[in-house]
Amino acid sequence: MLNTILLQSQGTGWANIIMIVVLIAIFYFFMIRPQQKKQNEIKKFREGIKAGDRVVTAGGIYGKVRSVEENTFILEIAKDVRITIDKGSVYPSAQQASEDAAQAEKK
Repeated sequence: MLNTILLQSQGTGWANIIMIVVLIAIFYFFMIRPQQKKQNEIKKFREGIKAGDRVVTAGGIYGKVRSVEENTFILEIAKDVRITIDKGSVYPSAQQASEDAAQAEKK
């Protein structure tokens, strides 16, 4: 009985390795790669921000960029109300993202 179990497990060694490789490939293409693309898009957006762009912070504050500094933005959230925001906590607002997508389709 033990001999038959050992013989069966020897033949499935390569099948197990192939199955693990396939699972890793599926995980990469469905989870890791799309997340990397999204992070690259956000990075490009942050590098391309200029005064007048509408953004939303990670905390959910919507505003318009008034000036861009080395590591921060001055964000106007209401008339004459300005706050300083770190570049890493700024995302495109939904309105700005849809406008950018429409412009990209025209090109």
